Amino acid sequence: MSRMLTYREALGEGIKLEMERDDRIFMLGEDIGIYGGAYKVSKGLLELFGERRIMDAPMSESLIVGAGIGAALIGLRPIVELMYIDFATLASDQIINQAAKFHFMTGGNVTVPMVIRTQQGAGRSAAAQHSQSLESWYAHIPGLKVVLPATAYDAKGLMIAAIRDNNPVMVIEHKALYTLKGEVPEGSYTVEIGKADLKREGTDVTILTYSKMVHLCLQAAETLAQQQGVSVEVVDLRSLRPFDEETIKISLMKTGKVLIVTESNKTAGMSAELFAKSWELVPSLKQVRRLAGKDVIMACSPQLEQYSIPSVEEIQAAVIELAA
Repeated sequence: MSRMLTYREALGEGIKLEMERDDRIFMLGEDIGIYGGAYKVSKGLLELFGERRIMDAPMSESLIVGAGIGAALIGLRPIVELMYIDFATLASDQIINQAAKFHFMTGGNVTVPMVIRTQQGAGRSAAAQHSQSLESWYAHIPGLKVVLPATAYDAKGLMIAAIRDNNPVMVIEHKALYTLKGEVPEGSYTVEIGKADLKREGTDVTILTYSKMVHLCLQAAETLAQQQGVSVEVVDLRSLRPFDEETIKISLMKTGKVLIVTESNKTAGMSAELFAKSWELVPSLKQVRRLAGKDVIMACSPQLEQYSIPSVEEIQAAVIELAA
């Protein structure tokens, strides 16, 4: 049976169910206990599981991830929270040189079953040091898995899948989605890491996207269908590493035209990787275009913030050009 939950509630429910199932699972992060987390995902968990399993940490991202790695190496299954992905840069050595590489460097004898929860993106006027989209930095690293749920259903399913995975998984949430509601089944279920989701079928143009941009693309697609008669297929990647080449290839072969939409900056971002990947998968493509965040430092001003990332109107205009 399904019921309506917010994105944050779905994440919290997934964590709660897994902590009830396996007492090796614990959480570590800044303000996750008494305060309930910066975006209230862990609200109520301290009362259920106590301070030995819901642990408030000092303001040291390197310490938080390092402690999580150590715990994973001795058989625990930590969920560590980094309040903002901007601050994950302070734990770069631990994430990139330690967590991602232990399995390889020990010949497969050691695993690091750790979830790194963090959030990113624009929409709350949090300015330059709290609004970046850095998913491509981590998708670049072999040994890490990187997922970005766009819906409440996917948030719960991907969280449970990440907790059960024996590899380090970065679950990158979007700060503008926490209040978004959607149907979420009761009980445990998983969403396969590395499997994209066809959020809307179409025949004229494929849009490849993920995270918050999924919703803008769906809104644009609906308007285009009603006002222009353009049929747009929207593929939610959900996972950037591993990457679902099969689903993407099937869609691109059907439409022959693709628009890549990302919130992250255009230069050296995921839009560039997806642009190249599209041509590699389907060399016979007619057109490929990308629409990404502008190469600017995110402003505090709500107007400038929205100007910095793709809008529904820009997505519509790009699709119309492709479909012509």
